[in-house]
Amino acid sequence: MSDISDEVFESIHAIMHLYRSRQYRALREGGHDLTHMETKVLGYFARHPGATQSDLVAHTGRDKAQLARLIKGLRDRDFLEASTDAADRRSVRLQVTAAGQEVFRRLRLQGRHLSSVAVKGLADAERGMLVTLLQRVRANLDNDAE
Repeated sequence: MSDISDEVFESIHAIMHLYRSRQYRALREGGHDLTHMETKVLGYFARHPGATQSDLVAHTGRDKAQLARLIKGLRDRDFLEASTDAADRRSVRLQVTAAGQEVFRRLRLQGRHLSSVAVKGLADAERGMLVTLLQRVRANLDNDAE
């Protein structure tokens, strides 16, 4: 059983590696060389306009200094812009710029294309079963007390 369990995770890892590789290759070909974490940060602020760096830290659990560097890099490349919070002048709110929105839009389009390619030939019932099985795997990991 252990060998098959290992195969499951090797397959999941290989699939995600292919997915990310193809997605970032498309970004590079479009003139945007973003890292995985930069796209995650950009996506967070695209989905949560006006959020703060502290909000991102709480959401991800990542190191504050690492996220500050990522945010600075995205601001330097004009993908994020900052504004002072009117209620708390010490707090900085972040929004995705028009250039950042375009990159995020391209990422989502490429993601949808790759998802479609990945499940091509699977019947709707098979896709549903795959989602159900992967949700069970995730729940098993979430519920693991160790």
